[in-house]
Amino acid sequence: MTPRAAGRLPILRLGALTLAALAIHGYHLGVEDAEIYDPAARKLLNPRLYPFAPEFFLSHGHLSLFSPILALTSRLTHLSMDWTLLAWYVATLFAMLASCWLLASACFENSRARWCAVAVIAAVLTMPATNTGLLLMDPYLTARSLSTPLTLFALAGFLERRYVSVGVAVVLTAVVHPQMVVYLIFLAGMMWLVERSKTRVRERVPALASAAVLPTATALPNGFHLAPATGAYREALFTRDYFFLYTWAWYHWVGMLAPLAILGWFWKSHLRGTKPAFHRLSFALIPFGVLSILVALVLGLSPSFEMFARLQPLRSFHLITLVFMLLLAGVVGEYAARGRPWVIAAIAIPLAAGMFVAARQTFSNSPQIEWPGHSSSNDWVNTLLWVRDHTPENAVFAVDSHYFKEPGGDVHGFRSISERSALADYYKDGGVVSLFPALADEWKQMSNATYGLNRFSAIDFRRLTEKYPAVSWTVIHGAAPAGLDCPYQQRGYAVCSLASVSTIASAQP
Repeated sequence: MTPRAAGRLPILRLGALTLAALAIHGYHLGVEDAEIYDPAARKLLNPRLYPFAPEFFLSHGHLSLFSPILALTSRLTHLSMDWTLLAWYVATLFAMLASCWLLASACFENSRARWCAVAVIAAVLTMPATNTGLLLMDPYLTARSLSTPLTLFALAGFLERRYVSVGVAVVLTAVVHPQMVVYLIFLAGMMWLVERSKTRVRERVPALASAAVLPTATALPNGFHLAPATGAYREALFTRDYFFLYTWAWYHWVGMLAPLAILGWFWKSHLRGTKPAFHRLSFALIPFGVLSILVALVLGLSPSFEMFARLQPLRSFHLITLVFMLLLAGVVGEYAARGRPWVIAAIAIPLAAGMFVAARQTFSNSPQIEWPGHSSSNDWVNTLLWVRDHTPENAVFAVDSHYFKEPGGDVHGFRSISERSALADYYKDGGVVSLFPALADEWKQMSNATYGLNRFSAIDFRRLTEKYPAVSWTVIHGAAPAGLDCPYQQRGYAVCSLASVSTIASAQP
């Protein structure tokens, strides 16, 4: 393969792999963290939406250009936000595999190693990154869907000394996901130190990286001080116990330390078909991971450091796990696929089959690919789509604060799909609170007020509306109490108006 041919991006084959990855891992509208990201974009597109408690998603939205990008795309293309999200997801899926190809090309000489690396990543995209609470890539669109391929693109550029491209990628990552760019800058600094120890490198490299540090630092939330977390904030913080290294089980430690050990072997070994960049990157990932572990250990030494736990130093293992899997698959492809190109498929297909089964188990009540539309095979999603189409834009809903964990819902978020305001839920909004302590008391009061709502009587709903007069509707999983006006009652869900609940409750003995 000539250097010129090696530098080309195999667009058609990567496009085919993108479609294969979409089929393997699926796509799901409004699930998990999309409940935080989607509403911010929907509100930018239609400011009348979400008039109540938007702070639970705008706290994230204000730190990034992710939501404005989605809203602008929808306006320019005249696509609905649902189709915009899907289009961007497919684009980022392609970008992820393309960036993996570029990084593999920087590390491996032969196409068999590169294709094995990319094929394996396509097969395992939704695997967990040890105990970080993150997947390599989510089966839905978030800011990480953009920041991860940008990060890999920057690393590939750094290894090939294309520093202008690196600077552009770092800045773009910073404006899309200010938190994840910190890990990129940290790793780039490690790589720069490794390179500088061997040869002189022009000083503009760290200058390009530092160009993104200032906006990133100023965008981070405040409230960091030496004091134990207390009250509602402590409760929200410890719903994310993976923030704290001392809560990790032994197998989490294996998942964290084993890649570092293998990367050490990669660094010291003279493996066939690898380029110098392979060894530089392998070595740089080791202190990157070790320092992250040390910081996490320090934060776990005393309750006085609990307010700093939301910095999440162990999130670096999202990047470490992803790059490690790419390098490992490339090495396997180099040795196992030499003269046997079918070996790549023999490795990737069983992995893909296992991930497909896992995806179906995770979203067992939903289609593998959730195409935008007005109906779904998921009863919870159908209920939320009815809410979107048949209730006022300014409606405020009360939903059981623990609805996210209810069976059958497949972690589809209420706000994201219904496009309606709601009182705070315990799980997803609790994750927002873990990063933004100022919201803790409001979150706790709201989530307590709707806990057990599916079993509320008319009197309970009257008390709820007295405490929160803005609440005008509710969604109940189960039978609605007698007397409520419930225009939607299907397949175990009821959507009910609370406009006259005070009169109904007062008439009861």
